[in-house]
Amino acid sequence: MATALRPVRHDDRLSLVEHLDELRTRIIICLAGFLVAFGLCFWQNDKILEILDRPLEKSAFTQGSEDPLERTAAFQQAQKRLYLQQAVLAREMARSDDLSPELRARWAELARTTEATAEAAPDASGRRPVTLGVGEPFTVTFRVVGYAALLLALPLLLYQAYAFVLPAFSPREREVAMPLMLMVPFLFIAGVVFAYYFVLPNAINFLQNFNDDNYDILLQARDFYKFEIMVLMLMGVLFQVPVGILAITRVGIVTPTQLRKNRRYVILVIAILAMLLPGQDPVTMLMMMAPLIVLFEGSILLASLLDRRAARASARAEAELASYDDGALPPDPDPDRED
Repeated sequence: MATALRPVRHDDRLSLVEHLDELRTRIIICLAGFLVAFGLCFWQNDKILEILDRPLEKSAFTQGSEDPLERTAAFQQAQKRLYLQQAVLAREMARSDDLSPELRARWAELARTTEATAEAAPDASGRRPVTLGVGEPFTVTFRVVGYAALLLALPLLLYQAYAFVLPAFSPREREVAMPLMLMVPFLFIAGVVFAYYFVLPNAINFLQNFNDDNYDILLQARDFYKFEIMVLMLMGVLFQVPVGILAITRVGIVTPTQLRKNRRYVILVIAILAMLLPGQDPVTMLMMMAPLIVLFEGSILLASLLDRRAARASARAEAELASYDDGALPPDPDPDRED
């Protein structure tokens, strides 16, 4: 445990057993963090499922929908409003002095019956997915809670992974790798948030109302949550574009100039990826392309700035070396260091 928790420097020499001990301890820490997150998410599973059901709200009771189930629900709500209006009218008639006591009593009875009928009508609410199997409510909830716990524990998991891998990097490599690794969780969460608020509502609305006059549309919970999680995770991965671009430019595979020259091909690839995501109408496709293009352009700009910074640092180092006489060595920056 002590080996895993203490910082490991690049020049440290650990045995295979010590590496395995460190790996084991970090895995235990990850499992403990995941279990804590899982317990918290399972405690709040109702809230998590409610959050995942919200994108369905835009697809329910769409104006002019031909879905028989939605038309039935809309008819029930219209009936409820009619009953409430009739109850108000019946109570007004029951208070009229122009009618006999017998008629006023009958109007009052009609008002009570109409109000009771209106109260029995179901309230308008957002759609919810259905379950078919005996154990599906438990298994689907368990799976959704697991993904939510994984997302919640992601910072801890990534930190443990970084802490195990980074000592293998030299100080120069660490300067390049550390910022890129720190960007991963933030970009992933940004992609998930963008997908939840912009992509999922439009995709579900398009798919659930497509040709809906030919189907009784029932949405199974297992398939619906699988679809949502797939889209959320895929957008989180697509938002890693800056990390990939900065990585390939820093290791010298391509240059920012080459990326600028091939910008049109990158935009074409982004458009194809946005088109291949499920349920994309043209408006939603453009909404998905916009942030990816912005991330791509911002990554090129950042890579160019880093290259200029590295070039200036290299030029200064060469100038300092050239300033010394031939055969002279630069002064030792740490004269007290023992050889």
